[in-house]
Amino acid sequence: MIQSDKVRVIDENGENLGVMYTKEAMEQANELGLNLVEVSPNADPPVAKYLDVGKYRYEAQKKANAARKTQKTQEIKEIKMRPNIDVHDYDVKMRSVRKFLEEGDKVKMTLRFRGREMAHQELGMDLLNRVRDDTAEIAKIEAYPRLEGRQMLMVLAPK
Repeated sequence: MIQSDKVRVIDENGENLGVMYTKEAMEQANELGLNLVEVSPNADPPVAKYLDVGKYRYEAQKKANAARKTQKTQEIKEIKMRPNIDVHDYDVKMRSVRKFLEEGDKVKMTLRFRGREMAHQELGMDLLNRVRDDTAEIAKIEAYPRLEGRQMLMVLAPK
């Protein structure tokens, strides 16, 4: 609600109509079938605009929906490996890792140990360090390698 007795009025086309009494501006807005909306209350005198509030809300909601559609949510993709992975299998997994990182997604590297592989955790650490080195130019480490039960985890995020 407008408190001041005079306001600077802007019509529905964005043209400045000048300073007028609030009551007079409200009457003009009613004649046009519009509302008088205060745009900049801190100005001297305050700035008010003729608007169709329903149409204004509709346009604002449309803009918000369009912004939400174009927004890219960052997902976490998981790549699972074993400590004694073959060279070709490793290359295939790394291709996927690079693709996910280039698309802007985070990658969770999971290294699963089975049976006696738990006795050789250094192999797992070496493999995750190799992954880190291979993706150094396109990714940064968000969560450093850590052991959780029988698996070692590391999270990579795009730079």
